[in-house]
Amino acid sequence: MNVAIVHDWLIAPGGAEKVIEQIIECFPDADLFSLVDFLEDRRPLGGKPVTTSFIQRLPFARRGCRAYLPLMPLAFGQFDLSGYDLIITSSHAAAAGVLAGPDQTHVSYRHLSTRYAWDLQHQTLHEAGLTRGPKSWAARVWLHYLRGRESQSMNGVDRLIASSRSTARHVMKTCRRDAAVIPPPVDVREFELCVHKEDFYLTAARMVPYQRIDLIVDAFNATPHRKLIMIGDGSQMAAIRAKAGPNVTMLGDQPYEVLKAHLQRARAFVLAADEDANAVALAAQACGTPVIALGQSSALDTVVPVGEPNPTGVYFAYQTVASMLDAINRFERLHDRITPMACRANAERFSPAVFRRAFMAEVTRTIAAAGRRNDRLSDYSPIANVEICR
Repeated sequence: MNVAIVHDWLIAPGGAEKVIEQIIECFPDADLFSLVDFLEDRRPLGGKPVTTSFIQRLPFARRGCRAYLPLMPLAFGQFDLSGYDLIITSSHAAAAGVLAGPDQTHVSYRHLSTRYAWDLQHQTLHEAGLTRGPKSWAARVWLHYLRGRESQSMNGVDRLIASSRSTARHVMKTCRRDAAVIPPPVDVREFELCVHKEDFYLTAARMVPYQRIDLIVDAFNATPHRKLIMIGDGSQMAAIRAKAGPNVTMLGDQPYEVLKAHLQRARAFVLAADEDANAVALAAQACGTPVIALGQSSALDTVVPVGEPNPTGVYFAYQTVASMLDAINRFERLHDRITPMACRANAERFSPAVFRRAFMAEVTRTIAAAGRRNDRLSDYSPIANVEICR
């Protein structure tokens, strides 16, 4: 069987690239396609060459790839995948829109929900300063087109896999399609368990509006006896630095080893974003560090709250200072119920081997169903590849 793996873009290593790495482990002979390829660390790709689109040759493609979002559906449609029996797309933008024929099987892993084009459209426009004027109307027309394009592209997928229950709910709500849920992998072997914690809280994220770093700062400004360390940079860096109190330390972007050392030593990791996946929260748990998180989206899949067996953190219900402070106070009262070993054990449920087994099982079932309709696939059993997933 000929296999094609299609990814949105390859610019910098991140959670999506870790997923691609594991999919390549399952299908080491597959061909790889992406809109652009500027990835310097080739290890996630197993040294594979990448077929890129015309966007690779456009100005500022390395730094401004997202600016070409309107061209992405067109670019993915130019990949000739007609010679492949199995197409696997890894998509947080438009990769699922590749062209697949009736005799081809298409499995799509969905990293994120495109809520910015759906229920969060008005919030997105407000944060971008596009609430009125010609640019606002242009953005609204594009988001309208994107919604239609996303719904249409889902019709060409045989099996959808979502990174979280939140993403799966979005797919059902907007496209009326069921999706299996397989959270992205975190290699716990990269993070050593540390049982000795210091008296500081940690958050690590890009300083952009949806991460709600401002909310975390406001909560710790209101309780100056608590120490907060922040790692990350972004468009809101200057504004957040201006409001941060003396008990808040902002380190900006830091090397991997510095981040890991802080994850190991922190009293707890604080997460305020409503997002579909957060690998850093799982990395914190792999280090034995509890998580205080908004009780929505990715946290529901990755954090076990106090009150359940072997808890690894606490939830807060709303993106407000009062709700977050209530969760921090609850954590400090009940922190002895959360052990570093329980946090580590929970993170191990999301190991690369677990991801590969679950992913291959979904691919196997999808091909088996397609084989009953297509003689070209009926003799192929990818279950043999599960050996590589052990």
